[in-house]
Amino acid sequence: MDLKKLFEPRTMAVIGVSLTNDRHPANVVFNKNLLRYPVGVYPVNPHGGDFQGEKIYERVGDIPEAVDMAVIAVRAEQVPEVLSECIRAGVGGATVISGGFAESGRKDLQERLVAMAREAGFPFVGPNCLGIYSPGRVDTFFLPNERMVRPETGGVAMVSQSGGILVDQMVKFSGEGVGMSRAVSIGNKAMIKELDLLRYLEDDPGTKVIAFYVEGFGKNEGREFVLAASRSPKPVIVMKAGKSPGGSKAVSSHTASLGGDYKVFTEVLAQYGVVEAKNESELVSFCESLSCYHHGMDGRIGIISGSGGHGAMSVDISTAHGLEVRTFTEALQSALRQGVSPAVRGIASFANPIDLTGSAVDDDFVHAATILSRTEEVECILLLLLPYLPGCTMDLGARLSQVYRREGKPLVAYVPHVEKYRMLIEGFELNNLPVSPSIEGAVLMAEALRRCRPC
Repeated sequence: MDLKKLFEPRTMAVIGVSLTNDRHPANVVFNKNLLRYPVGVYPVNPHGGDFQGEKIYERVGDIPEAVDMAVIAVRAEQVPEVLSECIRAGVGGATVISGGFAESGRKDLQERLVAMAREAGFPFVGPNCLGIYSPGRVDTFFLPNERMVRPETGGVAMVSQSGGILVDQMVKFSGEGVGMSRAVSIGNKAMIKELDLLRYLEDDPGTKVIAFYVEGFGKNEGREFVLAASRSPKPVIVMKAGKSPGGSKAVSSHTASLGGDYKVFTEVLAQYGVVEAKNESELVSFCESLSCYHHGMDGRIGIISGSGGHGAMSVDISTAHGLEVRTFTEALQSALRQGVSPAVRGIASFANPIDLTGSAVDDDFVHAATILSRTEEVECILLLLLPYLPGCTMDLGARLSQVYRREGKPLVAYVPHVEKYRMLIEGFELNNLPVSPSIEGAVLMAEALRRCRPC
C-alpha cells in the first residue's frame, strides 16, 4: 500500500461537514486544515451549500481536482457508500474517524469496508480513530486547535490504537522536549495495521524512532509484527495494554482487539530485541534516548554527580532497573582524581558514583566525562547536574555535549527543568543529547539502550 498521500496530501476532502453544528468533528478538521496547513481542503455534504465562504460539494466526485485523502466523519451506516464514492472518484486514501463498527458489535459493517477497500486497493485508517497528524502538513484530529498540544517537529513517530493515549503522549513529549515526525491513531485498524505503518515509517526520512501503543492483535498478527520490528533498521518501542484480565476485557470493548497472553508477548519482545515500555514514563524516556542513540549495551553505567544524595538515589534506581553500577578499578579512580581541580581532589569520591561535591566546577565534570568515555568499564555515562552549584555555568551542557562528539560514548543527563536553567538544558538538546527533568527519567534513558539489545 502506498501511504504517502495520507501523510503528505496536497488535497483533502472532509466529508460530513455540518451547516448547523460548528463543533461537529468534520467542521473542526476542516477549519484547522483550511487555516493552518498547506493542504487544499474541500468540504463535502450531500445537501451542498456554503460554509464560511467555501463551496460545499455534494459528493467527492464533484471536486474539480484530484483528492489525495478523504476524512470521513458521517454516521457509521453511511460510511460504506461514502467509501465507495471515494473509490470511484479516485481518491488516494481515507481516514475514517466515524465510530460504531466492530468496537460496538457491528463487525459486519466493518468487514464490508475492508472488503471494498481491499478489492480496490484503497488504503484507509480507522475506523473509530483520530487519524493522522503530520507536523506542518496535515492534521485530521477532531480536537480544537486551542486544546491541542503539539510537540516540536522531531524524530519520533507514534502509532496508537487509542486516540486519547496518543494525545496524552503528545502532551508529555512536548513537556520534555521530545520532537515528533508523525502521530497516527488507528482505532479499530480494520485495514491499515501496525505492520503497514512500521514499513512506511522505516522509509520515512524524518523518523528516527517508531513507538507503538498496542491493545491487541488479530490471529498471527502479533508474531508477524514482532519479527518485522526485530529486523527494523530503526529502534521500535512498544507499550502494551491489556496486561491483566480486566485490562484485556477493556481492550476488547474499546477497539475490538484480542488482548492475548501478555506474559508471552513481553517475553517475545525481549527475545527479539524489541524495546518494551512498561508505562508512559518509560515510553517518553525511551523515545528521547533512542532518537539520539541507536546502539544497545549490556548495562554498565558510570554516574557523575555534584551531590552524594543524587548519586545514591541514582544507584538505587539503576539497580532496580537491572543496570550495573560497578565500582571503578583503582587505576581508573586514580586517573579521575589526578585531573580534577585541587579544591575537590581531596574531598571527592571516584568509586562510582563519582561525587565531585558542591565545590566542583565545569572543568571537573568535563574531565570526569572524558575519562569515562575512554574506558571500557562503562558503556553509558549518567550525568546528574545541579545548576545551582556555584562553580557550574550555563555552558556546562554544551561543553559535555562536545565530549560526546569527540569520544562517541552515550551520555544521558538529569537537569531540573525550570526556565532559570533553560540555557544549560538547551546545551544538550541543541546537540541532540537526551536530558530528563528527573533522576528516574535519566536512568530510563540509559535503560532504553540495554533493552534495545537482543537477549
